[in-house]
Formats: sequence, structure tokens, C-alpha cells
Amino acid sequence: MLYHDITELIGDTPLLKLDARVHGLDHVELYAKLELFNPFGSVKDRVAWAMVEDDLADVAGNGRTLIEASSGNTAKALQVLAAMRGTRLRAYTNRVRVNEVRDVLHLLGADVRELPGLSECPDPTAPHDVFSTIENVMAGDPGAYYHPSQYTNPKNLDAHYRGTGKEIYDDIGPVDYLFGGLGTTGSTRGAATYLQERNPGMRTIGVVSSRSDFIPGIRSEAELWDVGLFQPDFYLEIVPVESAAAIDGTLELATAHGVLAGPTSGATYAAALDRLGRHAEVAGRPVKAVIIICDRLESYLSYVKKRRPDLFGRAAGGSVRDLAPEALDDVPEISPDELEALDGHHGILKIDTRGGMAYRIGHVPGSINIRDDHLEDMLGQGVPFPASVRLVFICPVGEYSKRLAAFTRQAGCDATSLAGGVVAWRDAGKRLEVGARVPPRDR
Repeated sequence: MLYHDITELIGDTPLLKLDARVHGLDHVELYAKLELFNPFGSVKDRVAWAMVEDDLADVAGNGRTLIEASSGNTAKALQVLAAMRGTRLRAYTNRVRVNEVRDVLHLLGADVRELPGLSECPDPTAPHDVFSTIENVMAGDPGAYYHPSQYTNPKNLDAHYRGTGKEIYDDIGPVDYLFGGLGTTGSTRGAATYLQERNPGMRTIGVVSSRSDFIPGIRSEAELWDVGLFQPDFYLEIVPVESAAAIDGTLELATAHGVLAGPTSGATYAAALDRLGRHAEVAGRPVKAVIIICDRLESYLSYVKKRRPDLFGRAAGGSVRDLAPEALDDVPEISPDELEALDGHHGILKIDTRGGMAYRIGHVPGSINIRDDHLEDMLGQGVPFPASVRLVFICPVGEYSKRLAAFTRQAGCDATSLAGGVVAWRDAGKRLEVGARVPPRDR
């Protein structure tokens, strides 16, 4: 079949019936909606195009720039669409924690602005959030930007109502269960609305990450309240999934079903198997259930490697995340007063693990900035610090830094953690150094 524009390939994705001999649920017909077949690789292609289709030509013609809160797939699709029309995207985020996602956005030409809050250790000192930052930028330069607003735009829901949900129904008729990961919540809620209109008894299950964990592409239960489209009463159940289960599900989808999907889809698959394994047949017939496969595996290799180094020929237990809770019991901490008293002493290396913007806004004087994900990569290859140097790790509230101190002490380093982190330093009235030294450019 001949197509004349790449946008004509958005939607009409395949629906794959998963082999019951693999998933082991004899009373379930389990289907996977393969959104990874969209041209830019994810379920967000539908939303991106739906939000800008009617206005993108005018946006580009008037020299405006797309501006959006996105951590990956939506930004990727919007940037491709914008570039094709002669404009570009500015993406604001505090959630890019996967190197491949960041690199693809930069490669495609997106203007990515990473705000404080990048660290997995919560940063209450961060003065900005993504949504208020976008509002302030647009207010400061009226008419310069076009904001699709995926977290509040009803076109997000409509794209999946008219597209994803209708396509599922056209392929297999009424559905008993729909499982989907909750990010903007648009794909699950939009598709489920269409399917529930045709089967009011259909159950919608939302999948999130556990509160203390991180799975790229979906939010935790606490984070969902930041999403304008989120309606908690819409779902029969919202199931939290640990990253370990998400990775196991990702591997089974790939090696047993041939579906090379990302960890959001692995989490959805794991939740579906658990929930459906506890459900009886419907009126003497098999249960008909669908999971939404959001995107592809290749963009998340660094994420999987950090959590499952054994899959890449590295021994388990070799990362900061693998520390047992008891390893933190005897980790020494240094108070703000004690650290201030050491100012000017040689042989002390203070390492601030926050994102670059948070560091520039204010940091402990004399500290260097090595972002937490970069530190984990470095430590995964061996501890790069000399034994003669005393290390002081600094994070927002002193939790992640304590793990770093414990890990490096196991490798023989003299390491400690700033008790209470940057928050405790600030609350003690200590001076915060502002800005960062930028090396001169070659002339």
C-alpha cells in the first residue's frame, strides 16, 4: 500500500493474541495492542498528531515554537512533526531518567530543558515545576509558543477513543478487561471509554509504579494527582508494580511472545497476569482481556542494565540500588555545622548529586555536581575516587547520599553523607553558592 505522508501511518496498529501456553491462563484470551508499530515508535504518536494536526501549519508559518511537558515519547513525536513543518519543540521535564531518551531528543533537534527534580531522591528545594515554568515562559513572550498540553488536552482522550478503542472493538468485539499504564492516562481512559460504551461491564485496570520505585513511562500513585486528565473513579483498580516485576514482564514479552516492548508494557503485562489469574470465567466463556503495548524495548537498555546487571554479564549486587537495608545502618553522617567547619580543608571532595539546574540555583560551597544517574554509571564500572580523599555525598534530603556513602565505603573509601541534605544545610542558615563555573569555549 502506498502512503504519501508519514502521519498516514499513525494508528491502525496490530492486535496480537498472546499464546496461552506461555502466559498460563487457560481461561483467558489475552491480546496485546501493539502501539509500538506507530511510525515514531509509541502510543504517543496518536496523541501528538491529534493535538497539533489542525494548527501545526499555522504554528510553523507564524514562526511559533511548540512547547510541552514531556519526558520522552510525546516529545519525540512532536519534535519529528514540528521539524517536518519547519519549526521545533521546546520540551520541559524533570523526569528524563533514561539516557537513550535524552539522547534521541537531542539528536532530533529538540530544545530540552531539564528542571530541578531530576534526582530520584525528592528535591523539596526545587523552586520550579514543569507546568508553572511553561506558563511563565509563555506569559513572558506572548504569541511565541504553542502549547499542546498533553496532560489536560481532551484531544488526548479523543485520539484513543476514536482510534485505539474503536480499533480493538472492530478486531475482537466486546472486551472484559483493559489494562494500561498510567502516564497522562489518555490511552487507557480514551480507549476504555469507547469499549465500555459497547460493554458496560468492562473493567478498566490502571497500572502505575510503586511509590518508592520508578518505571519509565508511567507514574506512581502519588504522582498521578499532577495529571489533569486523571479521574481515579474511572478505574476498577489501580495496580502498583515494582520495577523488578516490570523487567520480568518485559523479558517474557520479548523472549516468549516476540514483542520487544518497553518496561511500561512489561509492568502492564505483569499486572494483567496477576489480576486475571485470580478471575473466574465469564458466563462459561473465556475472559477477553487487552493490554496496551506502549513502545519499544531499545530505548530503555540503560534502565534495565542498572536494575538487572546480571542480564548483561555483570554480577548482581554491583550497584547502589542493590544494597541491603542493613548496609545503611552504620553509615556515618556529617552535620551542616561539622561540614562547614571543614571548609578549606584539603583532601575533602563534596559531591552534589542533584540535577544541573538545582545545583546552579544553590549548592554547598565548594561542592562539585555529578548527577545521580551519572554517578551510578561511574560506580558500576568501579569506584573512581582515591582512597586518600574523604568523600561527602550531598543530595536533597540525605537519603540517596547515604546509599552512595554506604556503597563507596564497601569499596574502601572514606565516605560520609550530609545529614538532611541540602534542605538541612539551608534550614541551618548556611550560605548556598549560586551558579557553576562554565569552561571557556575554544576560539
